[in-house]
Amino acid sequence: MNITDIIIKKKNNLELSKEEIQYFIDGVVNKTIPDYQISALLMAITINSMNERETADITRAMTFSGNVLDLSAIKGIKTDKHSTGGVGDTTTLVLAPLTASLGLPVVKMSGRGLGHTGGTLDKLESIPGFNVGLTIDKAIEQINDIGIAIMGQTMALDPADKYLYALRDVTGTVESLPLIASSIMSKKLAAGSDAIVLDVKTGSGAFMKNEEDAVKLAETMIKAGQSMNKKVTALITDMDEPLGEHIGNSLEVIEAIEILKGKKEGRLKDVSLALGAEMLVLGGIAKSAMQGIELMERNIHNGKGIDKFRELIEAQGGDSNVIDDYSLFPQPKAKYHLKADKEGYIYSIDCLSIGKAALITGAGREKKECTPDYSAGIIMRCRTGDKINKGSLIAEIFASDVEKCKKAADTIKNAVIISERKPEKRSLIIKTLR
Repeated sequence: MNITDIIIKKKNNLELSKEEIQYFIDGVVNKTIPDYQISALLMAITINSMNERETADITRAMTFSGNVLDLSAIKGIKTDKHSTGGVGDTTTLVLAPLTASLGLPVVKMSGRGLGHTGGTLDKLESIPGFNVGLTIDKAIEQINDIGIAIMGQTMALDPADKYLYALRDVTGTVESLPLIASSIMSKKLAAGSDAIVLDVKTGSGAFMKNEEDAVKLAETMIKAGQSMNKKVTALITDMDEPLGEHIGNSLEVIEAIEILKGKKEGRLKDVSLALGAEMLVLGGIAKSAMQGIELMERNIHNGKGIDKFRELIEAQGGDSNVIDDYSLFPQPKAKYHLKADKEGYIYSIDCLSIGKAALITGAGREKKECTPDYSAGIIMRCRTGDKINKGSLIAEIFASDVEKCKKAADTIKNAVIISERKPEKRSLIIKTLR
């Protein structure tokens, strides 16, 4: 078998065999195929796509390119959740403690933020002492003890994806649906879950800007999971404005805590409960999504959800006193209030620009080796459709110095459009695909 022949075949829009796809992935992992030929095939796939069978085959080959976790030592149905990313997307910190408090075993492998998209590990590391570097054996022991563990991905998991993703990022081949689907699903499948709930974002702050593309991606990932006998559910959710009001690591943890305490309603809670409900259904704990939401609401009001989060923090070496004393989080040195310069309705909020503003404050990282400022970020004090007056507070901005705050404020000001006309209400949960 010859990689040049495989490149030419896909360049001519022909279907690749299972054996040819396996040969390609083996060559990536074993470093027997040079970068320029890997990149050439990635470009051919981006231009000519892959059919359902090809996508399933490349997902399977990537899944088994390294270790596949055996979670059989954990009792119950292991259900994972994945979000395609966004701004203020703190759903894991809300739904993981809630579903675990209802008996669903939660083993969550999460990543770090890059650019405007925040990472769950960074958020958790804003809690003093919190350790995300669990071994698999330690995670399994912890889950059997308290029902939940959140940790970083192991290096031996899906090495093909790590290599291909790095090349896609620098060769203009990120937007390929089969490559996106195989990248996401291979990691989830290698992590050993029995079932997966996908949160596919669409809107200005999402990778998929329109609903049609988001649905196509969701359907592609569902089929890839089904090809390996996994149950997969996908929700198409709105990311035309930040999901949560808090954007930034410690700020997002605080918002999740407020929801778990029953003190905060809104978009973040609604999406978190919708995703968690699907996890409970797939895990056999709830008979319907409606019942799943009711169960989680109950554990918010009776305190079991926040108690489970406290257990998680303590089990992973963190200071659980942050739940009752937010001053224990890293504190910003500078604060700035952005106020409206006219009255009207918040007509739209450019979500991507809000993410970029958070990056300006220091809340994100522009390069993988950078360390974010855990205290930095933004609290949005308005939502699309809100009626505001001149002088109303638009956002609170936190950073290490006032100049960063002001620069971020300029970006936010341009992102928030105030109009005399009230906008039409946009659905938060657009579609559910099972």
